[in-house]
Amino acid sequence: MNASPASGTRPAPDPILYLDGVSVVFDGFKALNGLSLIVDPGELRAIIGPNGAGKTTMMDVITGKTRPTAGVVRFREHDLTRLDEATIANLGIGRKFQKPTMFDALTVFENLELALKAPRGPLACLRWVLDRGARRRIEQVLEEVGLTARMHDRAAILSHGQRQWLEIGMLLMQDPELLLVDEPVAGMTDQETEHTAALLVRIAGQRSVVVVEHDLEFVRALGSKVTVLCEGAMLSEGSIDHVQNDPRVIEVYLGR
Repeated sequence: MNASPASGTRPAPDPILYLDGVSVVFDGFKALNGLSLIVDPGELRAIIGPNGAGKTTMMDVITGKTRPTAGVVRFREHDLTRLDEATIANLGIGRKFQKPTMFDALTVFENLELALKAPRGPLACLRWVLDRGARRRIEQVLEEVGLTARMHDRAAILSHGQRQWLEIGMLLMQDPELLLVDEPVAGMTDQETEHTAALLVRIAGQRSVVVVEHDLEFVRALGSKVTVLCEGAMLSEGSIDHVQNDPRVIEVYLGR
């Protein structure tokens, strides 16, 4: 029973992301099998699981790339199953793929400027001038992702980790409410991995962040709730210690 207002306990916030009974079938194969997931506003959530568990398909469904065969997929009050990818992105859902995508010939600053949330019609582009507010926003994101010192360098010469941070910064320029991040630390040095964990922890709270990752030490550094997927459904959920000690997770994932 929910606490009454007189008790002084605030009611739980409505979830920003709500999946219930979501299934996706490809030629008879169930990539998702009745998956349910709830993410709260400002929450940082880690998603782990063996290859083929449905992690990428889950993000494809949330972003409109894949239509579910059955189930409910909601972002706040919006039914995502009825919307296309562009509309979903404009609602405030940003997705970072494993391989960074940016303009290598442009500087870090210029990449962030291009990603700035602003009118994109032909007339607006012709009249575009980087005003003080926009410049301040770019400078804030540069500081947030740790690339202020590299702002005038071309993206092509950044390290692997710095390229990942730049792409996260480009997504932040769109001011998303929900950020989906796919295996952000694959191929990173230990120092870059540590920086990335701290970055995602800072980002969460201002917005919700869902991270798909295989590196369990990185997941532990996030200090977040962990959801384990297996065969398209949720197998276990809780702290990293809880899921690492779950016999079912050990059998299908950690014991391999």
